[in-house]
Amino acid sequence: MLHGDGCALAFGNRTFDIAFSNSVIEHLGTWENQQKFAAEVRRVGGQVWVQTPARWFFIEPHLITPFIHFLPTDWQRPLLRWFTVWGWLTRPTPAQVDAFLAEVRLLNFAEMQKLFPDCRIERESFLLCFTKSYIAVRERTS
Repeated sequence: MLHGDGCALAFGNRTFDIAFSNSVIEHLGTWENQQKFAAEVRRVGGQVWVQTPARWFFIEPHLITPFIHFLPTDWQRPLLRWFTVWGWLTRPTPAQVDAFLAEVRLLNFAEMQKLFPDCRIERESFLLCFTKSYIAVRERTS
């Protein structure tokens, strides 16, 4: 088993046939970390498949709660503990709520395009009209 930092991978360029990531990039806290992660995924993988929840989907997927992620952080802080499925199930401490808010940064379509300029950005739909996630795909190049 290998342990490492996805923002600074210890592998050469195109070491892997495919670099795969499912719902990880939104957990890196900052735009700068997301940029580093995306650059590393694109660098080490011949093909790329990176999925992330869509910022503008009406349900916050980690909290399984509608609309809460559209509110200002100061409003989210008390609501996360008492008015989300995550809060009801885990009863997070104020420190855990702060850690969640510092960690999760959902992306929109334009940000995915900036992070993965050499990839096709696909939209995964819910009920045919709501984009619930984005997937950056780069096919094999010769």
